[in-house]
Amino acid sequence: MERRTIGAAALAVGAVGLGCMPMNWAYSSSRQRGEESLRAVHRALDLGSTLLDTADMYGPFTNELLLGRVLKERRQDAFVSTKVGLLVGEQHIVANGRPGYVKRACDASLRRLQTDVIDLYQLHRADPEVPVEETWGAMAELVQAGKVRALGLCAVGARGGRRSGTRLHDATIRQLQRVQQVFPVSAVQAELSVWSPEALETLLPWCAARGIGFLAAMPLGNGFLTGTLTPGEGFEPDDVRARHPRFTAEMMAANQPIVAGLRRIAARHGDGVTPAQVALAWVLAQGRHVVVVPGTKQERWVTQNAGAEAVRLTEQDLAEVADLPGALGSWD
Repeated sequence: MERRTIGAAALAVGAVGLGCMPMNWAYSSSRQRGEESLRAVHRALDLGSTLLDTADMYGPFTNELLLGRVLKERRQDAFVSTKVGLLVGEQHIVANGRPGYVKRACDASLRRLQTDVIDLYQLHRADPEVPVEETWGAMAELVQAGKVRALGLCAVGARGGRRSGTRLHDATIRQLQRVQQVFPVSAVQAELSVWSPEALETLLPWCAARGIGFLAAMPLGNGFLTGTLTPGEGFEPDDVRARHPRFTAEMMAANQPIVAGLRRIAARHGDGVTPAQVALAWVLAQGRHVVVVPGTKQERWVTQNAGAEAVRLTEQDLAEVADLPGALGSWD
């Protein structure tokens, strides 16, 4: 698989990574099976999808524990990315950016992952009660202590910015400008997909201009862009899509033209090319500093996603994607 570099430290990873969250968090719990997830992680590493993206809150903690079982055997094959800054309660999630907590959380993640160093340590969310410079400074001390190789920041997920007249990623860029004064940012993780292209406006160019890697989260639109979901089929109550404004039966039906457009492009690239691979190839085409991180817990989807790296979209393909209708949500 093609290798791409993250940040000034030139950390090399496969162009297609593996988002590990669905294995233990946010999606239907009845379909989460540890052995199946382990096979998916091993398959990703076999195919060169070296970036394994997790977080201490996924589970919580169980996703790191699962990855630790693989890393114990195959640490040299993997690029480990985990996150800090969010605490999970029974019915809520809160931010914690206190320096002492960050250092303790890192040590706990290292134990669960069964490794002595984290390749990329990301701030999941800034704590509004703690200056972000203080949190980032504690993370920088972890680099100096040899426990972490590089630091990353996850974008503020405020969709409401589109309705208030502000650009979606203005708050994230302000945070980045602040923490860059403390210690270099190697990577930024944010949603980027055919149906959520907002990062193209300001955030992606901001990263490119500074040599910062961009980890494209949810590049398959929470599974919608695969074309495998049926409108009206419904989701389990613990599945995040059960409350997502684009995943009501009505909106899933209304957004089918997006999937149809991806299917048309896939058909031109030959048998076996899927809408999901076209969607991932489109994200990869946005810049050499972009790494896609599709999430899955199944080996077959890992294999399909890795194959997207070989799909080369033409100018006609890219123009057709640009002409696809914008995604609709229940707020529209």
